[in-house]
Amino acid sequence: MNDRLLKAARRQPTDTTPVWLMRQAGRYLPEYRAIRGNIAFLDLCKHPDLAAEVTVQPITRLGVDAAIIFSDILIPVEAMGIALELGDKGPHFPNPVRTAADIERLAVPDPVEGTGFVAEAIRRTRKALNDSVPVIGFAGAPFTLAAYMVEGGGSKSYMLIKRLLFEQPKLAHTLFQKLTDTLIPYLKMQVEAGAKVVQIFDSWGGELGPYDFERFSLPYLTRMVKELQATGVPVIVFGTGMSPHLPLLKRTGADVIGLDWRIQMDEGRRVLGQDVAVQGNLDPLHLFLPREELEARVVDILKRAGPVGHIFNLGHGILPPTDPEAAKFLVDSVHRYGTALRQSP
Repeated sequence: MNDRLLKAARRQPTDTTPVWLMRQAGRYLPEYRAIRGNIAFLDLCKHPDLAAEVTVQPITRLGVDAAIIFSDILIPVEAMGIALELGDKGPHFPNPVRTAADIERLAVPDPVEGTGFVAEAIRRTRKALNDSVPVIGFAGAPFTLAAYMVEGGGSKSYMLIKRLLFEQPKLAHTLFQKLTDTLIPYLKMQVEAGAKVVQIFDSWGGELGPYDFERFSLPYLTRMVKELQATGVPVIVFGTGMSPHLPLLKRTGADVIGLDWRIQMDEGRRVLGQDVAVQGNLDPLHLFLPREELEARVVDILKRAGPVGHIFNLGHGILPPTDPEAAKFLVDSVHRYGTALRQSP
């Protein structure tokens, strides 16, 4: 197995910097669109053969150092008994969670019964790749999932979830606890199926101020990290707009902290210290730069990160209009200059 990513996650030396891209299996690839044109997104997530095929596509085309299983962070939420619609305009919950009765009705599902297709997709991906690169499993963080559930979808103000936190904090904690009790077995199932590393997406955690993040997100992230690390796999925690929360994120004990593009890589490393690995942090829109400028941004990040304990990635997911050749150029540049960085005096 190409184990660069696993070594980097544990701050061990590697021959070059490992790289993968959030949403690397998706709409910017024509081979993905060919499959997606015949099946709804949610159905694709639940079809192990097709999900595995889509997961493998960027490994073949781009040469990235890991495969992240094709799925969605809201998959385990649907298994809790809430109707979910996933379309081109994003997720939608027709019956959002707003009351104590709504939360009481949510189940803590058996992961195999409710989401076993994710584990099967991981097994089929490993077989298709002959375990040539590690498979990344993932889940959303409790706050992020709760935000979708309470708001009924995406939001600009997050008013409804924040009102729940501030007006009914005990009820909010009940929801977060139920989500955590669902997510830990869900991730453990992915590890048992062969995921070699897991990432927790607290995509909307940056919408909370430090006091509220520490109160409403940090305890649940920390529990998830500890229980997943007990399985022996490294754990990555990532969120957007999280630069002010880096000291708090370090307290989760995660092996790797993902950085978005809003902070310089060396500043992130300074805040976090050298005893945690980092991931990131190219702005996804930099993939639209001329090649020479894109290469310069790659080199700058690599130099700021240093040769040990860095996994190159975007600061958020790759965008649908992106040219796949730009993504391939990015991956090649990371590998080329990552090697050169290790060879320089």
